[in-house]
Formats: sequence, C-alpha cells, structure tokens
Amino acid sequence: MTSAPTAEARQQLRLRYSLSAATADAYFEAGFSVVVQDIIIGEALKDFVEMMRSRPLCVVVLSPRRDVVAAREAARGKVAYRTGFDGIDALDSVLHRGTPRLGLWLDSSDQTPEQTVDEIVSRARNEGRLLEP
Repeated sequence: MTSAPTAEARQQLRLRYSLSAATADAYFEAGFSVVVQDIIIGEALKDFVEMMRSRPLCVVVLSPRRDVVAAREAARGKVAYRTGFDGIDALDSVLHRGTPRLGLWLDSSDQTPEQTVDEIVSRARNEGRLLEP
C-alpha cells in the first residue's frame, strides 16, 4: 500500500478485510474462538466491524507511541513502513485522528508481547466488547 493508494489497491484491501471477516464468522459458527489480527485503521475499522456478523465481538486496538513503533521497526529484519519515520507519523496520525474509538485501546509501548497478551485477555471481554449494532 502506498501513501496514495490506487482504487485497485483500496479494492484489494477491502477484499482482504471482507475475506477475513467471512473466515472469522465461519470459524465462529463452527464453534471456535476466533482472533483476527491485522492493521485496520481509519474508517476501515468501523467498516470491518460492520462486516463481522458473529457476536460477541471484542475489538482491541494496539496503539504504541510513535517512537516505540520507530524503534521496533528499526529492529525488524524487514521493512513494514516503506517511508521510514514519515510513514510511521502518517500511520500514527490516521490511527489517533481518523480511527473511530471502538473497543479497547491499549498503549503497549512499555509492555513485552506476553504482557500485552495478558492485558488483552484480562480486559478485552469487558472493555473491548461491542454492543449489538
């Protein structure tokens, strides 16, 4: 995805979200507990939640500080944000200014992955649960 995605790129992203929601619903209907992990920010988060039919539905948004995202990116073996810190700034801006405040928002900046999982498990059922649409 580029900073100015084409119509085709946006269509592919929406398809990815739609397929994720349909797959999660199918697993849920078969009796499984389901976790969908993706980067879904901006109005797309609301759209994705509306695609999900299964309830109860818990939404958790991880929102570490920009400097922490930059440090994590620098330590990766791959490049997730093609434009470096500017890309991280843009991502952070969309996350904090353009994303609906649905579910549990968790600043995981000072947590290990294990601590983040523990906090999600302890809080998401109550704080992340969305009411019926």
